[in-house]
Amino acid sequence: MRIRQVVLAARELEPVVASLASVLGTEVCFRDPNVGVFGLQNAVMALGDTFIEVVCPVTADASAARYLDRKGGDAGYMVILQCDDLEQERKRVAELAVRVVWSIDLPEISATHLHPRDVGGAILSLDAARPPSSWLWAGPDWQSRPRSEIVRAITGIGIQASRPAALADRWSRILGRPLSTGEGGDPRIAIEGGFIDFEKETDGRGEGLSRIVLDVADRERFMSEARGRGLPVRDGEVVICGTRIQAQ
Repeated sequence: MRIRQVVLAARELEPVVASLASVLGTEVCFRDPNVGVFGLQNAVMALGDTFIEVVCPVTADASAARYLDRKGGDAGYMVILQCDDLEQERKRVAELAVRVVWSIDLPEISATHLHPRDVGGAILSLDAARPPSSWLWAGPDWQSRPRSEIVRAITGIGIQASRPAALADRWSRILGRPLSTGEGGDPRIAIEGGFIDFEKETDGRGEGLSRIVLDVADRERFMSEARGRGLPVRDGEVVICGTRIQAQ
């Protein structure tokens, strides 16, 4: 199990995409017309073989629109984990009585979106790609696109909550992974090549995906691009789409 894709929600799509593309040294590899069924438009960008997606509601009744209203602006939205044995993950979720809001099985990929009220912190999707190195959600030609010279991959995420230990315990049971302690003393779930941290809410915006951690190859350029766009920068973090993006 590993982090394969992280999704941000924005009121306006293109300004966020432009900021991410500049700071991360990447480009849009896919815009999926099928997200229209959820009342969305989107843009997907590759970082190695991991992905950042930005979604923007185009209908007033889209769940992402309601989410942005609750958050009071742009925010982290969804986490997609790639699983080795999705059927086993689905079985455990069912045994825990976690509701499923959307599920699909295609020849190339299977996915299960879990109900955010049952999980907490973010929409969580458990996916299995066939073959594992592929990723249908990034379009047909992402592997042939130029690779970022700034960022190698997404390696971690932070989810904030008023009671991070309780939320971490819930995620631990849902994912079937033990809890450990992160660098800052926060609860952590270690997964292949990365981690999920659970941190104390400090901004008054409630539970949510608050931080994305990147394996950065060119930290100086990462920070320079952020400053050049006038983005908030502090302690190796850049704020884009209401989310702290941390260079490691």
